[in-house]
Amino acid sequence: MQVAILSDIHGNRHAFEAVLADAQSAGADEMWCLGDLVGYGAEPDACVELARRHAAICLAGNHDMGVTGAIGLDEFSTGAAIAARWTRDTLSDANMEFLSALQPAGEEDGVGLYHASPRDPVWEYVLSALLAELCFDSQPQRVALIGHSHVALSFTRPENDVATGEARRHGDALDIGPKTGEWLLNPGSVGQPRDGDPRAAWLLLDTRDWQARWQRVEYDIAGAATAIRAARLPDSLAERLGYGQ
Repeated sequence: MQVAILSDIHGNRHAFEAVLADAQSAGADEMWCLGDLVGYGAEPDACVELARRHAAICLAGNHDMGVTGAIGLDEFSTGAAIAARWTRDTLSDANMEFLSALQPAGEEDGVGLYHASPRDPVWEYVLSALLAELCFDSQPQRVALIGHSHVALSFTRPENDVATGEARRHGDALDIGPKTGEWLLNPGSVGQPRDGDPRAAWLLLDTRDWQARWQRVEYDIAGAATAIRAARLPDSLAERLGYGQ
């Protein structure tokens, strides 16, 4: 099965729609979302409704949990907390109920699904081989998908070896079959990439042949930024979209 893996959409309808169209063009059979449907962007209802319509699986991210009240906002940055409070006041009751029912971890077809990491599904940023090594020690699955960091990455640990990892760019493809060892894969962020590439990021995962391919797609950044400013959210949330930071 060809699965489109998405994460960190953050209320960016323009990016979400572009990725969904790109995934359909690539032949994806279904879509799995690793969380943070809402957060920094100004169209949370539209994003939750797209997920409800298109996602076969959807996790809760820390921003989703902050909006629903499942976790407090003390550990959020100022801009993130402002956006979370605004989203609470904006989101429809039906979409709030949908978010409230989500969990930050799961499993499908033997693949581990975690918003942040196998060790801490809500908060841990896996950005180094050392942290990946600790995650491999914890995760029960050979292949796991993670989000949260907004950076497209892969980490691997061959049998009887140590973990290594690297950033992933558009078009990068990997064989992640059983003979290659354990894997942690991060698709990058749909709605707010932080790896210097402002294009929306996603991952195409083949769960039959165990292949992974990272994808980037252009979207209407100006439109997303205009929506943020129109909502009177912090201008920095709009400005950073154009830099991929």
